[in-house]
Amino acid sequence: MSSNPDRKRLNVVDDAKATGNSGVVKPSKQHSQTERVFVREATGLVKSVSLLNSIALNISNMSAGAALATIGFTMILLPSVAGVNLVYGSLIAFALSIPQILVYSTMNRKVSRTGGDYVWVSRTLGGLFGSAISFMGYTLETLAYLALIALSAVFAIGSVGVSLGYQNMLGLSLPGNIPGASTLAQFIVATALFGALILVNILRPNLGYRIVTILTVVGIATTVLAIGVLLSAGNAGVQNYIAFLDSIGFNKSYSGLASSYVGSGFNLNATLFILPFFAIFVYPWLNASPAVAAEAKSKNVLKWGVPIAAIIAMLLVTGAFATMYYVGGFGFVNAALSNPGLVNDYSFNFWTLAMGVSGSTILASIIGLGWIIWNIAILAYGIIVFSRYLFAQAFDRFLPEKLAYISPKYGSPIVAHIIDFVITTVLIGSAAFLYGPLSTLYGAVVAAMIYFAVVGVAAVVYGVRREKGRDKGVLTVAGVLMTAVFAFITYEFLAYPQVWGGNALAYVYVAGSFIAGLLIYGASKIRHGKRGIDISLAYKEIPPE
Repeated sequence: MSSNPDRKRLNVVDDAKATGNSGVVKPSKQHSQTERVFVREATGLVKSVSLLNSIALNISNMSAGAALATIGFTMILLPSVAGVNLVYGSLIAFALSIPQILVYSTMNRKVSRTGGDYVWVSRTLGGLFGSAISFMGYTLETLAYLALIALSAVFAIGSVGVSLGYQNMLGLSLPGNIPGASTLAQFIVATALFGALILVNILRPNLGYRIVTILTVVGIATTVLAIGVLLSAGNAGVQNYIAFLDSIGFNKSYSGLASSYVGSGFNLNATLFILPFFAIFVYPWLNASPAVAAEAKSKNVLKWGVPIAAIIAMLLVTGAFATMYYVGGFGFVNAALSNPGLVNDYSFNFWTLAMGVSGSTILASIIGLGWIIWNIAILAYGIIVFSRYLFAQAFDRFLPEKLAYISPKYGSPIVAHIIDFVITTVLIGSAAFLYGPLSTLYGAVVAAMIYFAVVGVAAVVYGVRREKGRDKGVLTVAGVLMTAVFAFITYEFLAYPQVWGGNALAYVYVAGSFIAGLLIYGASKIRHGKRGIDISLAYKEIPPE
């Protein structure tokens, strides 16, 4: 992209001429004391993101397919599932996300730059705090989430194989703390899958967006197919599937499971308790489209990418859980999803239930493939968006300038992708070998909940200081509500660590990320100050495109 001469500034800072794609600053003889603030005058990224790309990127960010697969791993940890209604939980979580939808949609139009909310927060709350909280809350948190999804993809591959009769794949479907789990194989497969996607994004960055879009569309289609299969099979199909599992060793009938549930169809407090699950996977993750806003082809991308994606994700998740309740019965579904034997040994979830009632190997295979594809789409989105955050932070000189390097041959941020692969691989190994359960990585997501609360604060400050009329009102009210929502969800994460993955790996990672961000900013300010560059000036203007 070429630099926009009319770009919005918070304070006017003179730019020097761009040096091209190398990212290396070459001081001018005439301007040796006033080297430019940013690494260069243009990012080097290309306007290639269509509305469909944007929507697909955000839907994959919202991880509907993974949520439908991993709900059981959460339900078995709850002290009680009495009154936990997943349909109402999904609707409540969506309603609570509306203020965030308004904030992101508005700010996406106001400040459409690479890095999205990192730019808004750091320009509003200051470089030191804004950079550190973003570094903790999204940049490094994303890597923990990608590690979680990489392992989830492996569990999906194993579970689909077992459901199709390949018992030798059971080791891939079991969490690492369950006897029989093939931990080394899980690590190898997860790392290989993630590495392959990294390589594609390095060599063919434009293909990366196409992959996300295609995989997301396929994931949506197979979710709809699975819902249709469940509705067609009805309650009789569910009973027959459980009877089959009973015959091969589960030793519990449909009626036995259904009658074991004790409780009402809805309890508000119990349902609110499950909100962190939806926060981990679905509704807060609206920042993918804004993170690549500078690459948008049109204003429609900035205006509609976030709300359309949020509505589609809500319909998919709510519709899937509603279908399970409709065909299986509320008591049966809650009892089944909270039964450790059924969840761990038979991978019971929305996907395996649809496969089990399908009555067709072909249909079951298509549904299973859709489940796997959902996970790959999430990984593919994460690689793109993480690299954009890393790139934006390096572009401001918060992180080393080499991370803002765009390969002139491939047009991709190679160094950023390599950093992504290395750290995520370490986290995959840490979770797989040291802890085992998928939920051990849940705890790291609290960093994002804290960050989103801060984004709400930044929206209020930005609206009060810089906007008038309707936009000022929207940002102020929605920002306050957004902050309150995420303060509550953060409390739930920290108050119930046994459910939401509170452990040394997660909490040290979160705290260490924030402290590292503060130290990195300080070190960068000192290092660049010796060269006559005050990096704090970058946070007083909107970066170029």
